[in-house]
Amino acid sequence: MAAGEAGGAVLGRAADKLFSLSGLFAVYKPKGPTSAGVLNLLKERLLAEAGVQTNGNKRNQFLKIGHGGTLDSAAAGVLVIGIGKGTKMLRTMLAGSKKYTAIGLLGKATDTLDATGKVTEEKPYDQITKGDLENVLQKFTGDIMQVPPLYSALKKDGERLSTLMKRGEAVEAKPARPVRVYSLSLQQFQPPLFTLDVECGGGFYVRSLVSDIGKELSTCATMQELTRTKQGPFTLEEHALYEDKWTIDEIARSLEHCMSLLPGEPSHKKLKTEHPGETAVSCE
Repeated sequence: MAAGEAGGAVLGRAADKLFSLSGLFAVYKPKGPTSAGVLNLLKERLLAEAGVQTNGNKRNQFLKIGHGGTLDSAAAGVLVIGIGKGTKMLRTMLAGSKKYTAIGLLGKATDTLDATGKVTEEKPYDQITKGDLENVLQKFTGDIMQVPPLYSALKKDGERLSTLMKRGEAVEAKPARPVRVYSLSLQQFQPPLFTLDVECGGGFYVRSLVSDIGKELSTCATMQELTRTKQGPFTLEEHALYEDKWTIDEIARSLEHCMSLLPGEPSHKKLKTEHPGETAVSCE
């Protein structure tokens, strides 16, 4: 066999293995890129390793890959990825519980409710004690009502609210909606900064929580940092693949391990396939 033929055979095997991957796994999303950007980079890496041309070759559209819940650009942490028939399982990730570590800043409010926005208000916070903060947290535990932030992935007339806001268009706040907080605890209090651990259900905004806590304390607050430490059964510490592990073999190993964490799920082998061009499933 000629060297070129041998190389082609290796690439062919890599492509076959890539297109046979199916299930859920997790990657680490760093601060900066969007969740969609991380997904696109992952897809590019895998197709390049498999030797699949992305220009003019329609085979790449058969690589079904999506993510199970958007993380803001400024946030880091676990991003659950569905590949192959695993894309059908992503909706369970949207509805399932998630854990976050958030750092809040007392005394300042921004238009985005996080550190990326413009400061809209400043108030004193010296009077607030650790006990005050811990007492307030009890009001935000359990089934509560929450108003989503204006800068968000929620849509109006098919466009994201954040896109409309950036264009300077007037956007009305969405009505408060029921959300669930399974647990909420204060990890650190070093005024003006405080660190929270929160476990919540789908559709919950940690930015809104931090802002609402500030208001409840008769001051204001904005989120400085956010890290998703767990989504469903996948944890940042044990399951999230960092960029240097975004290879076909590493993902195959991760799929084998991660799928064993989902005993209650129907076998991904039995899931019906969707259209070949299926892309990311995302949520707020």
